[in-house]
Amino acid sequence: MIHGPLPDRDDRTAAAAGESLAAAVDRGLAVCNSIIVALAAIALVAACAILSYSVLSRALFKAANYWQDEAAVFLLVGATFMTAAYVQQHRGHIGIEAFVGLLSPLANRIRLWLVDAVTLLFCAFFTWKSWTLAHEAYVDGQVSNSMWSPPLAIPYFLMAVGMSLLCLQIIVQLALPFTGAARR
Repeated sequence: MIHGPLPDRDDRTAAAAGESLAAAVDRGLAVCNSIIVALAAIALVAACAILSYSVLSRALFKAANYWQDEAAVFLLVGATFMTAAYVQQHRGHIGIEAFVGLLSPLANRIRLWLVDAVTLLFCAFFTWKSWTLAHEAYVDGQVSNSMWSPPLAIPYFLMAVGMSLLCLQIIVQLALPFTGAARR
């Protein structure tokens, strides 16, 4: 495993410097991802506040928890899936780089492209299933089994949108090397 930047990932600004469609989409995704990360940070703070309130109200006032746990879970699911494209954009996902030192730079570029292509296939399947799950939950009016009973379409929709953004980010990263831009 490697913890430092790879030689083909050093220049993070070069990928967006081109005039191609992929570069324009990459710049747009960067702005969108930054906004989503800020909102996800707020969601995480809100989830912490909700859970803290839940613990305190139960311990001090013996109050029942009807909505707190599920609200926190919904916020955490949204923050997790919606920020996946941001993490991919910065190559923050865990990767095992056992072959980096053994392969030539060209072989490493091919390896990275193939890994991204296989990742896209998996994420595309996950995205498709997420959208079908969100659609079923919305059409059938599915709600959680708690007393609060929030609609399950909310977390499923957030999951589907987040996975869609992740797929778009991977597609852009697959296309950028063909436009002459440096790989991110």
